[in-house]
Amino acid sequence: MTVAGEGVVVTGAAGGIGKALAARLAAGGARVVVNDLDPVATEAAAAEIGALAVPGDAASVAGAVALVSAARDHLGQVDAWFANAGVVRGYGLDASEAAWAASWEVNTMAHVRAARLLVPEWLERGRGRFVVTASAAGLLTALGTATYSVSKHAVVAFAEWLSATYRHRGIVVQAICPQGVRTGMLAASGPMRSVLAGGAVTPEDVAEVTWQALHDDRFLILPHPEAADHYRHRAADTDRWLGGMNKLQRHLEQAAR
Repeated sequence: MTVAGEGVVVTGAAGGIGKALAARLAAGGARVVVNDLDPVATEAAAAEIGALAVPGDAASVAGAVALVSAARDHLGQVDAWFANAGVVRGYGLDASEAAWAASWEVNTMAHVRAARLLVPEWLERGRGRFVVTASAAGLLTALGTATYSVSKHAVVAFAEWLSATYRHRGIVVQAICPQGVRTGMLAASGPMRSVLAGGAVTPEDVAEVTWQALHDDRFLILPHPEAADHYRHRAADTDRWLGGMNKLQRHLEQAAR
């Protein structure tokens, strides 16, 4: 990807991974639009980065339309979309219907709605880039939070489908799949927090790994390279892998007593 001069949108960019991505892209010469729900935090991030702030709900149909329209007005065209916004809502089987709905809307459908608006134009131009911030939970699982794990599996599957369907027509699709990252979401990760915290990286680390991946178009962007080994082990012997995850679950239950 030739970043200099490219028009880029980053959602969930008022802080954390999104803000780090936006800052790295701007430093590389991209013209950046940042989006998040909190207008004050979004404006502050944009001012710091040198970007345009477009606050709003990128997960809703109307919000996605408004964001894409504002981005096109400012940038002329959107060359790359970083679908980074995500939430953790609810944990086990007791997660509410509202928690499931919010997880599905933000962690999965936001990406679908953006792609519907962007891909047709990219197909006409013969180029475009769609990058989702998924999670290692989307490749493996996230013990303690079914809502997060399921919705992140879904967005990885959607990204795979986009890539398989359109890569020969110039559309690059990538999925960022970190494990622990030092953000507010790590603090909300429930029982897995103690497991993830030890190997947690910074948002800036994730942004730098992503920056490098923009230049070779790899599908899986893994700030924690060991996730690739776990993913291979899961595929090679799923029952053994599930047994190992259940052992970790039992350990977490014992530690909580």
